[in-house]
Amino acid sequence: MIEITLLGTGSPLPDPDRAGPSTLIRAGSTTLLIDAGRGVLMRAAAVGASAASLDAVLLTHLHSDHITDLSDVITSRWVTSFQPAPLTIVGPSGTSEVVDGLLAALAPDIRYRIAHHADLTWTPPVDVHEVTEGVCLKTPEVTVLAGPTDHRPVSPTIAFRVEHGERSVVAAGDTVPCESLDALCLGADAIVHTALRTDLLEAAPLQRLQDVCEYHSSVEQVAQTAARAGAATLVLTHYVPALTPDSEPEWRRRAAAHFAGRLELGDDLHQVVIP
Repeated sequence: MIEITLLGTGSPLPDPDRAGPSTLIRAGSTTLLIDAGRGVLMRAAAVGASAASLDAVLLTHLHSDHITDLSDVITSRWVTSFQPAPLTIVGPSGTSEVVDGLLAALAPDIRYRIAHHADLTWTPPVDVHEVTEGVCLKTPEVTVLAGPTDHRPVSPTIAFRVEHGERSVVAAGDTVPCESLDALCLGADAIVHTALRTDLLEAAPLQRLQDVCEYHSSVEQVAQTAARAGAATLVLTHYVPALTPDSEPEWRRRAAAHFAGRLELGDDLHQVVIP
């Protein structure tokens, strides 16, 4: 069984009801965090997860809205662990630079805490792995594979396939449809994918909003990706514009026109179980 929790389903714009993009995947005793948008640990706490309980953080790409609270994850794990517990962070090229920058920004805080707590004698330990494709993480229960996606000019970007027993879930970040994502998704039981209503964004009077359509998948394209993969379940997240009760039927209609399987979308903390 694999349990998917949409910790944050929001867009880059602050939303009182939706945290930034982040997804929690639990498979057996393994807990994985996909991306670390704003408010991620607050949402994780609501489902009994914490920075200390994570086996790894998997970053699809380094856009700010997907890593806003990575520093909080690093710091919280450090101060709530009573012996060194390295945080495994897997991401695309550039991840080490980002993590080094976060640690540099946290340097005063690190000094303060070490000076104050006699039992805290180490700096935040992190174990960064930069990947493009192939097996990027392996535990006794879970194998995680990475595959390249297309979010240019943001490059490189990756998606992750989590395999546990006979079940598999793909978590795709921001991307347009591409052959490499199709290959990673093929035969997966479920696909978690960010989605846009391009019909609404293209009609917006601001060019910057229209530009967003150039490097994201529309809800229709996401559904087509899931159909090509033969997935049984499609989970939509990172809704742009925000999903609302009155707009949800149209999101569902547009996806169902291309994907006949189980369709899941909803608010933060929405959970999907792949038995």
